[in-house]
Amino acid sequence: MKIARLEHLHADAGKGALDFLKLTTDDGVVGWSEYNETFGGVGVSAAIDGLAPLVVGKDPRAREAIVTTLYAVRRQAPGGVIQQAIAAIENALLDAQARALGIPVYELLGGPQRQRLRLYWSHCGYFRLFASQQMQIPPLRGLHDIVAQGKEVVARGFTALKTNIFLFDAGAPHAHMPGFARADSEVPGLNAERRIIGALRDQLAAFREGAGRDVDILVDLNFNFRTEGFVKVARAMEPFDLFWVEIDSFDPAALHDIRSRIDIPLASLESQYTRRGYREFFERQSVDVAIVDAPWNGVAESLKIAALADTYEVNIAPHNFYGHLATMMNAHFCAVAPNFRIMEIDVDAVPWIDELYTVPPTIEDGHLVLPTGPGWGTEVNEAGVRKHPARRPA
Repeated sequence: MKIARLEHLHADAGKGALDFLKLTTDDGVVGWSEYNETFGGVGVSAAIDGLAPLVVGKDPRAREAIVTTLYAVRRQAPGGVIQQAIAAIENALLDAQARALGIPVYELLGGPQRQRLRLYWSHCGYFRLFASQQMQIPPLRGLHDIVAQGKEVVARGFTALKTNIFLFDAGAPHAHMPGFARADSEVPGLNAERRIIGALRDQLAAFREGAGRDVDILVDLNFNFRTEGFVKVARAMEPFDLFWVEIDSFDPAALHDIRSRIDIPLASLESQYTRRGYREFFERQSVDVAIVDAPWNGVAESLKIAALADTYEVNIAPHNFYGHLATMMNAHFCAVAPNFRIMEIDVDAVPWIDELYTVPPTIEDGHLVLPTGPGWGTEVNEAGVRKHPARRPA
């Protein structure tokens, strides 16, 4: 069995695009993976194309050797789109290898430790602020809509939600995202101003009113403050009994400092890659929960990161704000990792999302039921992708 070709496909997701890699062998076995070029990763497809000659003609079952070679030839340009391209190839290799054997990927990785994965509704309210028309979902225009969405979370069986910072004080409602230079957020003003903290507290009160006291609430502060501001905002949120506060920082000492000064579990590291990138954060005891992006790191490498985290008594959670294929990929990762905490999923999506895949995820009582089919347990429906092509240049 030899790899015959690599192709990428792109579908409309309303708020951006969904990106897929298709690996086909000479005897017709197909392996799929999902990656993402919408949020900061433009160029991944080109990076995959650049690596393809090193993959075509190889036996996909020699996955570790192929991936080691790809890291070697790109050693002087690590991270970023290169890392995402290598991970996309690794994940497609895993799917092809498992499909050739007729088994789920998690069987290749040691077998599942659990059959159900607790979920949290991620970006709760976020896409409704700016992409309701493109995604054909209800708009969010004020605190009353936040109360309503909290009730919707409960009605749909979820037991946890994660939100960002929303501002309704002037102009059109928007998320506070200066760390990503989005909307009308000022850059580089990464400061915890009083009006920002007040708006966040009002927002959390509204979610708690709608969702009730038994739903766990998580807050993602992204890269939107510096150390001083993260501490100030986290302390202001302590009365709301949060499940965790998510804080992005590239400085392990700064994260350790924040963690030592707040009374909320701290989750981070979704923007790190490979064991080398995570190691110092674990050594510095910087986080309570390490967030791992399996489409970016590769599922096999993500499990190695999880094993490293386990030696430091740190839990892991997947970074999963993609489509159904990525959700299935993360399910295999989380089913095997012993130190799994909770799984992210974006519930708000375009109405045609299920058309893009052969098998959608099964969600029961706020939990993802582990897929049982070969490979990831789902494939990309190419007819559905052709019906809903990406609206941005691929």
